Amino acid sequence: MNFGSASNSFREDQLNYSRVKQAYTDKLKTVDKTLSEHAISRDNLRIYLRAFKTEKKIELWAKNSFDSVFTLIKEFSICDLSGTIGPKRRSRDLQVPEGYYHLAGLNPYSKYFLSIQINYPNASDSIRGVHGHLGNEIFIHGSCLSSGCLPITDDKIKELYVYCVEAYNSGQEEIALTMFPTQLSDTKYPVLISRYSKDRDKISLWSDLKKGYDLFNLTKLQPKAKVLADGRYEVSL
Repeated sequence: MNFGSASNSFREDQLNYSRVKQAYTDKLKTVDKTLSEHAISRDNLRIYLRAFKTEKKIELWAKNSFDSVFTLIKEFSICDLSGTIGPKRRSRDLQVPEGYYHLAGLNPYSKYFLSIQINYPNASDSIRGVHGHLGNEIFIHGSCLSSGCLPITDDKIKELYVYCVEAYNSGQEEIALTMFPTQLSDTKYPVLISRYSKDRDKISLWSDLKKGYDLFNLTKLQPKAKVLADGRYEVSL
């Protein structure tokens, strides 16, 4: 879905909703200050998100449309998390997904104040999960309750929501979100792989996530992930 626009129509449409208006009232100054500190303009905003389950945080990376590399500008704490590390493979397993995703929509009238939908199940999940029982409706949202979602409180969802609206409004067509079990550093990754050495599903997914993790940390360029016939990811820049 293309959310971007050359005009202000996306922002204007969102501001028709009272909760979005409240988010802008409460958080626009904070957003503008943060962007200004990194020499990033709202009119040229591009963002990329990374979520880490063990660390319970979402990283917000940003740049201008004419810049080549992303800069970390904000971290949002995840206040509650259901399930354990490892991907979501079926409905009602309470797992938070892991993999390469993008945002699928902004919900200005969520029961959790505001919410941002994640495109779970993606093509990989559809191949590797339990067919016909994959579940759906995975969101980053307000409040502090989780059943497979990423809640960050009402206060923080206001701010992240504004960043997303502004990115779409400035022409970003897709906002990527990579969801990791943990920081896949060269010290943590071997420990993780050793602990779950008999779980081929986890090991293969984490191997594909490690490639994207390392590429981004090295270059600060958003990795691209193509889903293969077996549900594995082919990761490149």
